[in-house]
Amino acid sequence: MTIETTSTNRAHGGTQGVYRHASAVTGTPMTFSVFVPDHAPGARLPVLWYLSGLTCTHANVTEKGEYRAACARHGVIFVAPDTSPRGDDVPDAADEYDFGQGAGFYLDATQDPWAKNYRMRSYIERELPELVAAHFPADMARQSITGHSMGGHGALTIGLRNPDRFRSISAFAPIVAPGEVPWGEKALGRYLGGDRAAWREYDAVALIEDRFAKAGGRHPHLLVDQGTADDFLVEQLRTHRLAEACQAAGIDATIRLQAGYDHSYYFISTFMAEHVEWHARWLG
Repeated sequence: MTIETTSTNRAHGGTQGVYRHASAVTGTPMTFSVFVPDHAPGARLPVLWYLSGLTCTHANVTEKGEYRAACARHGVIFVAPDTSPRGDDVPDAADEYDFGQGAGFYLDATQDPWAKNYRMRSYIERELPELVAAHFPADMARQSITGHSMGGHGALTIGLRNPDRFRSISAFAPIVAPGEVPWGEKALGRYLGGDRAAWREYDAVALIEDRFAKAGGRHPHLLVDQGTADDFLVEQLRTHRLAEACQAAGIDATIRLQAGYDHSYYFISTFMAEHVEWHARWLG
């Protein structure tokens, strides 16, 4: 449960840090960033998790996400992990940007050679929260989650699987039905094998169909922003499938199409403060 501090910087009335630790779950060193607003001694602050997309690390949102002012204003800790295990001994598909290192898809792989290290579900759901609770002034009874693209997929699926942990879920341009699109079919098929029933744990639309529509359950707070000029919208993201699933399950989700915005951090940074403020309402 020890961590190494890589860097710290003052920003917006808080401290932005980058940290590194040896992960027992992935069997590799892992890097993550945490922004902690200034706070009264002994205070515990709510936590907003941010999961990044394909090819990204913790650094993309840390450097370009523009979340710190809003987090400082609302007193919210912001945690950004990496997207996969990394290292010379970690299996990779070096010529494929959408698979291998940088493309962990927030799942626990079951197929060789990926199963040993690619355990990002367990890392996000179990190991990293324990580390954050031990080293930062985090109120782990107040957590929410968000993410972008592949990380939006991660935020939706992890949030939907853990409704008692996360008070609210949001996403920017998420992959909502990976079992139906090329990115997801490739990743889920190779990490998990050919049994599509096993994929449904990692598919937001399928989770809503299986756990909410059939059981009558609800996740009360769900927000998605999607740019209409996003080149991946039609083939890979298919936001309408999430809207259809939520409507069928009676989930009152807020799914907004933002005219003219693309898939980049120009889009994410534009709406990030709104997402932080929205989560802060439910985090109290």
